[in-house]
Amino acid sequence: MPCMKGVPAMTTFQTSREIPATPAAVFAAIADPQRLARWWGPDGFRNSFEVCEFRPGGVWKFTMHGPDGANYPNESVFFAIEPDRKVVIDHACQPFFRLTVALEPSALGTRVHWTQVFADAAVAAAVAHIVEPANEQNLSRLTAEVAAAS
Repeated sequence: MPCMKGVPAMTTFQTSREIPATPAAVFAAIADPQRLARWWGPDGFRNSFEVCEFRPGGVWKFTMHGPDGANYPNESVFFAIEPDRKVVIDHACQPFFRLTVALEPSALGTRVHWTQVFADAAVAAAVAHIVEPANEQNLSRLTAEVAAAS
């Protein structure tokens, strides 16, 4: 859909989810590379991590293995980490985006806010049909990982 004059192009995808666990329990499923590898990505994907330096400025290189047998190399940098509160990841290869996973205590446990901002509006538009369901599936897989550990 073309942008209307004066209206900025959409580059941001947002979703949220309530997870019935503490922010610390949710953060633990993000911070532990073995657990992260189990839930990261859309349904049917699995991961092989080459490097996962979970610290601000740390490199994260991995391959997502699709259900169709295709391999998707990824490289990211952990831009910011606030234990039990927030993880900000910069995807350092195409497509370029910043993902912020914010954790907020809630009556049910933790409200996870997942915000993905693409560097290029045309790229965001081209991948929207993949990103929107994939982000929901990521949160479902995170929820399952947290539940399995409790």
